[in-house]
Amino acid sequence: QVQLVESGGGLVQAGGSLRLSCAASGRAFSRLTNGWFRQAPGKEREFVAADRWDVGTTYYVDSVKGRFTISRDNAKNMVYLQMNNLKPEDTAVYLCAADPTRITALTRESSYAFWGQGTQVTVSS
Repeated sequence: QVQLVESGGGLVQAGGSLRLSCAASGRAFSRLTNGWFRQAPGKEREFVAADRWDVGTTYYVDSVKGRFTISRDNAKNMVYLQMNNLKPEDTAVYLCAADPTRITALTRESSYAFWGQGTQVTVSS
């Protein structure tokens, strides 16, 4: 199995920044499609960002475009989500996801075989 562990969450004021990290063991991120999802209390899990390793492109939900950036460091086998200009509505548990295939339905959680346990991000107003 691929083990994913998120870190970097915390409490931040609106307008602040956080960088979430996802560490993988068991398989290199360089051969995985990577995604970030989030889930707020009482809300459905929501797609945030994804990285298509095969074509080197990234995708974002409209609400985070221009503020969040997904990236990877293959040498460290890490995936990151840089979160800038955070808003209270960004408050959620953020989960790292990965899949060994060249998935195309990037926004569907069912497309990803491997998941981390999540890290809490809380943005105060």
